[in-house]
Amino acid sequence: MVLKFISATEAKTGTNILLDGEPFTVKKIDISKTGKHGASKCRIEAIGIINGQKKVIVVPGHERFEVPVVKKQKGQVLSIGPTGISVMDLESFETLEVPCSEELKSDLSVNDNVEYWDIEGRLIVKRKL
Repeated sequence: MVLKFISATEAKTGTNILLDGEPFTVKKIDISKTGKHGASKCRIEAIGIINGQKKVIVVPGHERFEVPVVKKQKGQVLSIGPTGISVMDLESFETLEVPCSEELKSDLSVNDNVEYWDIEGRLIVKRKL
């Protein structure tokens, strides 16, 4: 459910964009004008929101990117499993199975409050509150 498109020259540091269907956060952008009749080029360094992998791309300045809708919500940890954690949403009280990084999982315990993100239907726990 993408609601917004931006051109490559409008992307700034911290902007969330979709690259190959995956959500990324722009960490650095360099815009260069090639010449009198040439189009501008954008070199974008981005880090994946879900998997944390780094990606570097070079695109024309008029290239359009989709901006994903990111919903930041709060929840309470019900249980910690081997693949993820069970979280109860503090607004709707529904129970969700959410993936979590290993370093964050080791810091969590039952009844802790966490912030989880819903990015285009994909869930991930981002931090402990």
